Amino acid sequence: MAQFIPLNHYQLIEAHGADAETYLQGQLTTDVIALPSGATTLTAHCDPKGKMNAIFRLFKVSQTQFFLLVKKDLLPSAQDALKKYAVFSKVSFDLRDWQIVGVIGEKCGKIQPHFSLDIDEQRTILLNETPLSLTFNADEKDWEAADIQAGLPNLTDKTQNEFIPQALNLQAIEQAVSFTKGCYIGQETVARAKYRGANKRAMFILKGETPSQPTIGEAIEMQIENNWRKTGTITSAVNIEGILWLQVVMNNDVDTHQLFRLPEDGSPLVIQPLPYVLS
Repeated sequence: MAQFIPLNHYQLIEAHGADAETYLQGQLTTDVIALPSGATTLTAHCDPKGKMNAIFRLFKVSQTQFFLLVKKDLLPSAQDALKKYAVFSKVSFDLRDWQIVGVIGEKCGKIQPHFSLDIDEQRTILLNETPLSLTFNADEKDWEAADIQAGLPNLTDKTQNEFIPQALNLQAIEQAVSFTKGCYIGQETVARAKYRGANKRAMFILKGETPSQPTIGEAIEMQIENNWRKTGTITSAVNIEGILWLQVVMNNDVDTHQLFRLPEDGSPLVIQPLPYVLS
């Protein structure tokens, strides 16, 4: 049976206007012009140093209309940064109070959303200008856990402007980062990380059995000989019935067979395979 989940922790932004496509092309890490109409991808918006102030799910309706989904706790700074130079272009950014629904499994054919964004074979996001009458049978934690397992990164106000896109594996996900499209804010840093090997971090998935709920931004511990030392930064954490799923940014050359644990209760953590290949 499909799970229907209210994604109330997301905000929908509509970008529209004659210059919407070219403006976003100069702001986001994605090749917005090459993205086909009707397609969706994760994308990042960076500061001039290449650090991400937002991760959006971008949906291209047409050259003049786009929707961007973003975590509410990144607002209003993420929206303000995105539209900072919009005064020079024919583009507007408006918050839309639409119903946002995540579906895990096959959605019923009778459901007719305003827009449907296929994330993968098992997950879809429904955007509804007029709320649909749905029976919700799962919650946001189930969607967040599915994101962790799929290796889709999470950015919060606690990790905003801390990481370049490659530290959260965005170069390997969907069409999130283009290295050929030309200039955008932070592009020099992102390109240097690829071509000069400047990036030394990657995001890993870890799993453990514990009742604990770690805080975003905290570290985990790694065993070095007979000692334990703190390492990494937790960027996502979901505990469902005693099974903890984490995303942790660590050195990208870390030994995946190393022993890891939670500092607070010593619960073992095991690195899980990523569903994509890092480059």
